[in-house]
Amino acid sequence: MTGSVKAMAVTTFAALVAVSTYSVALGSNGWLWFGWVVLGLLTAGLAASRSA
Repeated sequence: MTGSVKAMAVTTFAALVAVSTYSVALGSNGWLWFGWVVLGLLTAGLAASRSA
């Protein structure tokens, strides 16, 4: 993994923790989860493009 892919992976994990914490404390928000899924897909796409 290159540095940018690692940074995206850490950001994605941090966003997962933040969205999960928000959902537990204040209730689920579909837009936050949608944004996290998009971020995860972007991270996976970046990782795939760098490894190819």
